[in-house]
Amino acid sequence: MLASASSRRIDLLAQIGVTPARIIAANIDETPRLREAPVALAKRLAFEKAAVIAAQEQGALVLAADTVVSVGRRILPKPKNAQEARACLHLMSGRGHRVHSGICLIDGARRWQRLVTSRVIMRRLGTEDIEAYLAGGEWQGKAGGYAIQGHAAAFISQIIGSYSNIVGLPLFETANLLQAAGFRVN
Repeated sequence: MLASASSRRIDLLAQIGVTPARIIAANIDETPRLREAPVALAKRLAFEKAAVIAAQEQGALVLAADTVVSVGRRILPKPKNAQEARACLHLMSGRGHRVHSGICLIDGARRWQRLVTSRVIMRRLGTEDIEAYLAGGEWQGKAGGYAIQGHAAAFISQIIGSYSNIVGLPLFETANLLQAAGFRVN
């Protein structure tokens, strides 16, 4: 069972031959706690999502993930509007940022967790680049206000780490967790 309604995560799981039996979005408060580090937030949210669904669906194998984008200790939001997305893109322009994904798998009393961090370096963006990207609407619902698997790929000069992590689910680590729980992958 997948504790996420993210179409990106569903598509990524399909790449490794996994089709969730059920998909239930975990409705939790994703607000960072006071002084909560990006890494801690990603791990906590993944666990809370998995725990909520595991409590509802006794005996189910529940997979949850959460992705947090940060510049230093500053956590970037999923922008609510173009102005917030613009601010995120300006902040990341010409510098590196990190994408942290917490993964949690719960099977009854057993629990597995991982954290994966990738570093992304974005080229310097001009006002025209940002405004054209915002006009396309691809930023909506994306942590940090961009999707590497879309038009923003042209902005990325380097990635260090897992590409699938940046998209929304680190597949290598997810496959390993599922296999540790006895779930066949591929």
